[in-house]
Amino acid sequence: MSIFKVVLISVFVFFTVVAVLVFAGGGGGGGSQAGIGGEIIFWGSIPESQMLNIIDEINQNNNLYKISYVEKRKENFDIELVEALASGKGPDIFTLPNDLVVRHSDKVAIVAYTALTEREFKNTFIQEGEMYFTSEGILALPFSVDPLIMYWNRDLVSSAGLATPPATWSEFYELVPLITTLDKASNIIQNTVALGEFNNISHAKDILAILIMQAGNPIITSGMNGWQVVLSDAFGFSVSPAESALRFYTEFSNPAKPIYSWNRAEALSLNAFTSGKLAFYFGYASEFDIIKNKNPHLNFDIALLPQAKDSQSKITFGKMEGLAISKTSPNIATAFEAIKLLTSQEVSLKISDAIGLPSTRRDILSSKNPDPYKSIFNSAALMSRAWLDPSPRETDRIFQDMIEGVSSGRYRISETILRANSEIDRFFK
Repeated sequence: MSIFKVVLISVFVFFTVVAVLVFAGGGGGGGSQAGIGGEIIFWGSIPESQMLNIIDEINQNNNLYKISYVEKRKENFDIELVEALASGKGPDIFTLPNDLVVRHSDKVAIVAYTALTEREFKNTFIQEGEMYFTSEGILALPFSVDPLIMYWNRDLVSSAGLATPPATWSEFYELVPLITTLDKASNIIQNTVALGEFNNISHAKDILAILIMQAGNPIITSGMNGWQVVLSDAFGFSVSPAESALRFYTEFSNPAKPIYSWNRAEALSLNAFTSGKLAFYFGYASEFDIIKNKNPHLNFDIALLPQAKDSQSKITFGKMEGLAISKTSPNIATAFEAIKLLTSQEVSLKISDAIGLPSTRRDILSSKNPDPYKSIFNSAALMSRAWLDPSPRETDRIFQDMIEGVSSGRYRISETILRANSEIDRFFK
């Protein structure tokens, strides 16, 4: 063989090896995948100070793509997202809260069940995450959850001769006479529980919603015909779940009832609890540090939210945020890899520790947590549910009308629920 042929063959082999290495990701610092790369812009409401180290670590260990986190304030998030997507300058991925699923579902690139099966999703994430299911695929992957729990004043409860907080709602019928104190003019000096009103009760809509859901009504259902409002449905009960829940809720602000414990002249329920006047407060896990900081001397503890008596399934309300891919993203394949990484076991655990809220992953929640408070948070996360609120501001008004219409005596319970069902249904039409 001539020297020319030997040189020619050697050059050909050299370039062939180089080409193989390039397309296989070899010799280039950590590998590559077809169509995966570039920068992913991530919009979220978690403070940047809590996310920065986690994102930096991800980027240092990832040679395929880079994630850039942009903090957006919750109160402006909705408007800024709509405007940015409309102008073509929106993020690649963004957090999608449970109360904005309906509003923003048309802006999301759906994850097909062939990319992530329904079974894989259910085995990985808590049940509340299934609100992101559609007939075509998945709108978002569960990212964080903030469950509703019960805070209780240990001094007030023990002074009433009680060893433990109530586990069921019916127990409050016996608790109120033991804890609530009235003066000679029937003014409330000490409150047992903040129920019955709207404006001065933190999370009034969510509390009433979970009472309705615990009674057996999901408020919104999803099926072949899309989302359906079922607030006024009886579901086979002689009295509809919504009627039972609304009657129970409003009785606590009725002076004629033996469980009278609250009225619209009271301070905000959170402030009443931190001042030591209120025995039981229904708040979110994220409020734990807020309560401690407002009154470091308050002797309080936490417990799971009370349940309906004899209920087979225990549930609480959970404010969930998922990670969704923008339909306008120029790099959807990479965005999908990013949300999978951000909801992976390792990263989810780090984010949970950073923000002080439970993970949405079953494998993390199933591990026993030695922290007595975080163990309650984790149990509550597994119980969390929510309803597909079509317009948070408008449904605030609708729930307020339901509560105040009954507490003031303006409307019958069945009448106000039918009206609320009709008003919510308009958003789905």
